[in-house]
Amino acid sequence: MSNLVNKIILYLERTPDFREEVKLKDDGLGEGMYIAEWNAKDKSKPTDSQLNALASEATKLKNNNTIRVTRENAYGKIGDQLDLLYKDMVAGKLDSTGEWFKKIKAVKDGNPKE
Repeated sequence: MSNLVNKIILYLERTPDFREEVKLKDDGLGEGMYIAEWNAKDKSKPTDSQLNALASEATKLKNNNTIRVTRENAYGKIGDQLDLLYKDMVAGKLDSTGEWFKKIKAVKDGNPKE
């Protein structure tokens, strides 16, 4: 996902429809993506300086989205998680000593958000 996409999401405070509301284009000239068409009704098209002011937040959003996907993959299937929880319930370990908790904590500790 382009950092421009994240800047637009932050600017609008929501995710727009990038097929209808905000159309991006890259001419392939090495200048990157730009806003080709702005049809969002709730806010006027942002200036470059408004978007540039969101650069650090956009990078943080991008990094946290990457971490979120990494965590989702590392957590494993929901059925496997439920099986671990069931086994922890049977063992009376619905606290930080349970296997489910240990696995989730290891994933979160190994992939911290900004």
